[in-house]
Amino acid sequence: MRALYTAKFTRQLDAAPANVQRAFRKQLPLFVHNLRHPSLRAKKYDQARDLWQARVNDDWRFYFTIEGDVYMLRAIRSHPK
Repeated sequence: MRALYTAKFTRQLDAAPANVQRAFRKQLPLFVHNLRHPSLRAKKYDQARDLWQARVNDDWRFYFTIEGDVYMLRAIRSHPK
């Protein structure tokens, strides 16, 4: 699998705090190689849109769709508690 970023995702990642950007870069290889890695806690977020969610850290999540052999990263944002 490979990951591609939408323009929206890139803007949101660039605007995220530096610690979130570092945490995302740490999670990305785990994500690409093993969607079921425990630290990601990946799950289906919106069945109707086939949208998934995975964890960046305790406070941030990223959202993606699976299109063939590509993870299309759609958004990254803080997670309300």
